[in-house]
Amino acid sequence: MKADIDFLRGAASLLATLPFFVLASAVATAENRPHPGRSADALVADFESETWGEWKSSGEAFGSGPAEGTLPGQMQVSGYRGKRLVNSFYKGDGTTGTLSSPAFRIERRYLNFLIGGGGYAGETCMNLVIDGKVVRTATGPNTRPGGSEALDWHSWDVSELEGRTASLEIVDRRTGGWGHINVDHIVQSDRRLQAEPAARELVIAQRYLHLPVKNGAAKRRMKFVVDDRTVREFDIELADDQPDFLVFSDVAAFSGRTLRIEVDRLPADSMGLDSIRQSDELPAADTLYRERHRPQFHFTSRRGWLNDPNGLVYHDGEWHLFYQHNPYGIEWGNMHWGHAVSRDLVHWRELPVALYPQRYGDWCFSGSGLIDERNTSGLGNGGRPPLIVAYTSTGRGEAIAFSHDRGRTFAEIDENPVVRHRGRDPKIIWHPPTERWVMAVYDEADDRQSIAFYASPDLKSWQYASRIDGFFECPDLFELPVDGDPQAMRWVLYAADGKYVLGRFDGREFHAGGERHTLWHGNFYAAQTFSNAPGGRRIQIGWGRGITFPGMPFNQQMTVPVELALRTTDAGVRMFAEPVPEIGEVRHKTHSWRNLTGRSTLDGIGSELLDIEARFEVDRSACGLVIHGVPVMYDPAKRELTCHRITAPLEPAGGRIDLRILVDRGSLEIFGNRGRVALSVGLLPPEDRRGVAIVAVEGTSLESLTIHELRSAWTAFPAAAESEHGNH
Repeated sequence: MKADIDFLRGAASLLATLPFFVLASAVATAENRPHPGRSADALVADFESETWGEWKSSGEAFGSGPAEGTLPGQMQVSGYRGKRLVNSFYKGDGTTGTLSSPAFRIERRYLNFLIGGGGYAGETCMNLVIDGKVVRTATGPNTRPGGSEALDWHSWDVSELEGRTASLEIVDRRTGGWGHINVDHIVQSDRRLQAEPAARELVIAQRYLHLPVKNGAAKRRMKFVVDDRTVREFDIELADDQPDFLVFSDVAAFSGRTLRIEVDRLPADSMGLDSIRQSDELPAADTLYRERHRPQFHFTSRRGWLNDPNGLVYHDGEWHLFYQHNPYGIEWGNMHWGHAVSRDLVHWRELPVALYPQRYGDWCFSGSGLIDERNTSGLGNGGRPPLIVAYTSTGRGEAIAFSHDRGRTFAEIDENPVVRHRGRDPKIIWHPPTERWVMAVYDEADDRQSIAFYASPDLKSWQYASRIDGFFECPDLFELPVDGDPQAMRWVLYAADGKYVLGRFDGREFHAGGERHTLWHGNFYAAQTFSNAPGGRRIQIGWGRGITFPGMPFNQQMTVPVELALRTTDAGVRMFAEPVPEIGEVRHKTHSWRNLTGRSTLDGIGSELLDIEARFEVDRSACGLVIHGVPVMYDPAKRELTCHRITAPLEPAGGRIDLRILVDRGSLEIFGNRGRVALSVGLLPPEDRRGVAIVAVEGTSLESLTIHELRSAWTAFPAAAESEHGNH
């Protein structure tokens, strides 16, 4: 006891001199320090063998031995140690069984173990058994759809059982959702490893907090509290030791004030909270946008996850790209609205987060942007129209927010939510014939997947008008001229999968004029077009869903901006998509060839970033290009264009196939016959196979080929982060 008192007195004497993060790791409680004279830990089981060894298995759920991580059909399992663990998802949640340990002697104060999976007492659990009786039990955390397969520390205080002989029983008696249990690394210790609530206070003196992230770590609930009010709350895979990368939170709004960082649970030996630091620079600012796999002319976020483009609107010379964003990790979650602007649709400048959730669980889902030129909402300021966004507040309904400073900050209207229903993703347009605003929004009333239409004179009060079935998520609605004729306008309606239908719209109901058609194929989802675009242009950006970047601190990308048009084809009126001409601004070297036949590799192509224009005369045989080792092929017999398992139908035009191919780190985008079809293909070409080769044999020839080498759209940054830090 005297040694404990002396230790605590010594620690207390450091309070006036050591910073918080040193104290937090150095000052341990007496109960959590090793007992004098014995080793800190005694391993019970680490499950690193191929078989169960002395453990006894019954039933089918546990298989023939420890699992090598994630099993078929299972969400990604994380948080375990080594290569193997106990995982009763063998053959799915339908199997059951038990796994029993050999007897062992309890020799430490705590029994620590990693556990995850189902949270059903007595059914998905691990039990400590003495003399045939269960004296301790623990389950995983999950009982509802969703959840996480991450394992986390659990600790039993077994101090009063020291010296007793015990055994462990891991149980899976449940079928159906979360009917399995995951366990790993069972160890006796005098240290309690179970995560407990933790907190740290600091005075905000610099713009950013750098937060350490470890991919696959257990998710922690983190709060920022200022003046006893929670101002931010989110989930984060907080790194307990060495992080994979740092994310950041802009805390300039709290400058000079005390901010308390609270974590719902943290292992006793974690350095995650202590290693958070302040800075006026973004993490790795000197290498930002220059990372190994960073796309160089497709938009990606500085850090974290992105998905649906939101709020696309042109205003005061800027194209605004808002987007679904998790600032705190590279997987979906914590939905905020990220924000970037561009003056040319190519060079993007990333701005601070535009919309924060009002509270945890009330996420900012997808929506649209507009300019209220007539000030119908009364939200204008000084004769200037407001920039307005509509989004789904998952805890309330469809919400409206407005900005007077070019989208840099937003305020919500008092009338929110303006629409309550089962659905999400409002797209708002002005309908001139009825002089009303129209909201097209995904709706699930009566368990139908529909787009519902609402009308409003002022963006605040809305009335239901109609609905059309057969569409899922993220609608868009706009008019286009056929073959450029303003007297021949058609309405276009589509949803997240990109399938569109042409028809008539009277401001209340959409009257489809035929079946749905497909323009985009591959890694493309939840596209949106810009409101208020100059010159009547209809510019579209989609989410390159599934385009990933291994080992990077960011995930997913946007597709290249394209200009949409309706043109008459042999099959009827169809929508076309071609890359915006502004892409030409990053061309810097051009190579041209004509009338090539056979197979050959082209010399002199020095860049990995390419803009390729090719015209093939087609007959009977396949033809195409091999770009950085990736074939892009056309099959005349099947009338199909294919790249990396993605195939689209394409008829020749005048006996020819025209291809436009944009090549960036992480993707190829292919446009056939002036955008009659478009393919978004997510892949990382082999780094040792740079270059372009042609394939044109037996009756086919490459009539013309032009390859533009591209330079990066990202440029150098100052060392100090700015409020509108991004590429210029």
